[in-house]
Amino acid sequence: EPMSNVRNIQRCVHQLTRRTEVFSFWSRPSGNATCRTFRTLPEVCHKFSHPPRMNVSAITRFGRKLSTMSVTEKSTSSLMAKDIDSSGVRSLFSLWNNALATGDSRIVAKRYSKTSVLLPTVSDVPRTDFEGIKDYFDAFLQKKPQGEILEGNIHIGDGWCQDAGIYEFTMGTTGDKVKARYTYTYVFEDNQWMIAHHHSSVMPEGVDIAKSIDENEVRGLFELWNSALELDSDAVAKRYAKSGVLLPTVSDVPRSDYDGIKDYFDKFLINKPKGTILESHVHIGTNWCEDVGIYEFKFGVTGDVVKARYSFVYKVEDGEWKIVHHHSSMMPEAQLAAASKDNKIEDAEVRSLFKLWNDALATENPDTVAERYAKSNPCLLPTVSDIPRTDYDGIKDYFVNFLQKKPAGEILESYVSAGSDWCMDNGIYEFTMGTTGDKVKARYSFVYTLEDGEWKIAHHHSSQMPEEVVAKASLE
Repeated sequence: EPMSNVRNIQRCVHQLTRRTEVFSFWSRPSGNATCRTFRTLPEVCHKFSHPPRMNVSAITRFGRKLSTMSVTEKSTSSLMAKDIDSSGVRSLFSLWNNALATGDSRIVAKRYSKTSVLLPTVSDVPRTDFEGIKDYFDAFLQKKPQGEILEGNIHIGDGWCQDAGIYEFTMGTTGDKVKARYTYTYVFEDNQWMIAHHHSSVMPEGVDIAKSIDENEVRGLFELWNSALELDSDAVAKRYAKSGVLLPTVSDVPRSDYDGIKDYFDKFLINKPKGTILESHVHIGTNWCEDVGIYEFKFGVTGDVVKARYSFVYKVEDGEWKIVHHHSSMMPEAQLAAASKDNKIEDAEVRSLFKLWNDALATENPDTVAERYAKSNPCLLPTVSDIPRTDYDGIKDYFVNFLQKKPAGEILESYVSAGSDWCMDNGIYEFTMGTTGDKVKARYSFVYTLEDGEWKIAHHHSSQMPEEVVAKASLE
């Protein structure tokens, strides 16, 4: 095509960026013919990303050369092209960046290998195939990004190379500049260097990630609480966050403030309890962590030993890890087995109980939904209300507002446990709001008990996905 300006030359070179051959071509800077030899086409792109002059016939001869090389020449060239130096590795970023400049997500996606993995900057979803990678760049390219490497470290191996560091993007639509950390791992595939792995992440110091914590340190938070039991109820209550909720072992009343929590421990500490964790399962997120399992208390006054299940959820508040949720319950199997040995339920039946509740939502009648909850000491900890609902009227009141959105739920991930006269379903569900079409994920816990021969919801805890909450807060 006509080579009337630099942009046309760059476009021509870009069309050839998927070839990596050894070649020579002639240019005539200042009227003197010069032959330059390059081992890889990325080196050409690096050298001539902004060429001052380029002879049209040289480009033409170059294209003809690539198209007419013999199999032997190409095989030899490929072996040589596999050998790459630091400048060649760095130039691979230029190929990717030039692909961004086209605004075409297909061209960008073609820079990735057949088995590539992209962990994007602003998406939680790993992209592991062409369509997934293309889908990410469909949105990202609307900002017209152009990248620049600020700091990078290169490693080269046999058939692979890596470039990792910090890059900065200028968004053409807004002029905003955004820094991020990057890792590119390239592999030599089909005689060309392709991106096998691309991990991009926001600069962590710009995000409120609070204190780092490992599993042993999470379990150590229990010991802080356990030591407070030896002091007084004030010391224990101060271990809880300002918005902390305690669902105690031997009280039906949820405690959601300092006074309520202190009141419970005024009585509990009379027996001089000392706790020991028997089984622990730890999960760690950004600014939150969770310790769930079984603990045992020995009471100094009586010598009795009692096991219970526990859930501690901690968050950072004023620079210190605090208990934002504490749920403690007696071991259910012994209790329920004493009451009934015949009322077992299969996993599939447990999951079907969610459908009964979901069908009640579809009626858009808050009374119908509230009737799915137990009459005796129900507890609903809703997704978008701070207030625990512990009776029929409170539960109905919550759904008066919620049902206006015409929600329809679907379980995405479910973990079922069952015993005599009780069963539990925990996991992740998603709601589609009929009024807006919005989709919202949340974590759920349903505990069901038999009441008058029918399975009813005794406990329902629904919470927003914590990583999304932290991410939104950091942006604000």
